[in-house]
Amino acid sequence: MSIPVVTVGQSREDLVGGLERLHGPVTVVRRCTELPELLAACQSGLARAAVVAEGSEGLTSSLVDRLSAVGVAIVALTDNADEAARLRAIGVASAVTGVESAVLSDRIAEAVSQLSGSGPRTAPRSSPADPGEALKPVPDEPSPGPDEPGPGRIIAVWGPAGAPGRTTLAANMAGELAADGKRVILVDADSYGASIAAVLGLLDESAGLAQACRLADQGLLDRQALEKIAAPVATKSGTFRVLTGITRADRWTELRASALALVLDRARDIADVVVVDAGFCLEADEEISFDTMAPRRNAATLRSLELADTVYAVGAADPVGVPRLVRGLAELEEAVPGVSPIVVLNRVRASAVGRGPERQLRDAWERYGPASALKGFLPHDAAAADAALLGGSLLLEAAPDSPLRHAIRELVCAPAQQKRKSSVFSSTARRRVKD
Repeated sequence: MSIPVVTVGQSREDLVGGLERLHGPVTVVRRCTELPELLAACQSGLARAAVVAEGSEGLTSSLVDRLSAVGVAIVALTDNADEAARLRAIGVASAVTGVESAVLSDRIAEAVSQLSGSGPRTAPRSSPADPGEALKPVPDEPSPGPDEPGPGRIIAVWGPAGAPGRTTLAANMAGELAADGKRVILVDADSYGASIAAVLGLLDESAGLAQACRLADQGLLDRQALEKIAAPVATKSGTFRVLTGITRADRWTELRASALALVLDRARDIADVVVVDAGFCLEADEEISFDTMAPRRNAATLRSLELADTVYAVGAADPVGVPRLVRGLAELEEAVPGVSPIVVLNRVRASAVGRGPERQLRDAWERYGPASALKGFLPHDAAAADAALLGGSLLLEAAPDSPLRHAIRELVCAPAQQKRKSSVFSSTARRRVKD
């Protein structure tokens, strides 16, 4: 197998010459002076591997992802142990600057083999959320899965357009899990209308998730850095951490899919549960763009849903919200094949759907015929929700006896800890009888 290689930096003549004198599969086809020139050469299909002899500090997760999307593996030369560790974190193989030509040739071949799927992979580099997926070569054989994720699980809260209550559900889920003694990180990955900070009453100007993505992109996001960025939120029942969202919608380019994946993987390592408030839009941006390698506006949403262990799909329980959710679920299945969302209807009330609202909604759901069954109903409790929003707090603090609070807790906490029945209306009736 021939492996054409491009190099970058003022590489030593004995490096290039040594590779050529081996007369092996590795052949140097071009020498570049800087990374942008190397990127252009690789995207033209000139090479299958790149050797960065100098300037490895300019390599980021996003750049590595763009090269891997067009089938180019990267090997960087460095004598710095910290830099080698950083490179490994973003998926770059490394070698010392004085490496023998034969060893370097083997390292290049190994990196190409891993990228093509014929060898063990170190990390997933591309997915439907990435801009170059359409350009990525398809291997002849299915590639092995990526390394095992951290011990924590990821819960993504998604819903269609129309403010069905994604943020309220995600924030209160995080609070209830923390109250149960879980280590929780709440992530605001909505690239259109991030609002976790406002809901929790945080005076945030730093966009914690964007900070974490920047460090992850550079391979510098470790446990200590993530804990420093993720703001602690203390309640009377427990404490959880928050990665706040972008402060302006035009900052969406900072939420790259590859960097966000690294952030979520790191969050798994330090939390039992990672709750992600995802955006609503599932549109594949490259379908409306001439540049398939450009960043995707919806990459944060798509990658969050792809990596989630559990997806909650929330919709408004009214004649507009229900059909909107049905259509959204079809789009979700198309965007993230194989997803099995837990469907929840929010703001359930008789005034919007008639007497016996749960029965009415189940009947309507069966008429629409979606594949996903209804799993939960959240009652309309405007007074409690408004009190929590006004105080910048969660329902467990602002309205601990609210039927909405209890419904969310029953939805997310372990079944063994649930002592109430699923019907939010029967629960309310029992409390009234006791009163």
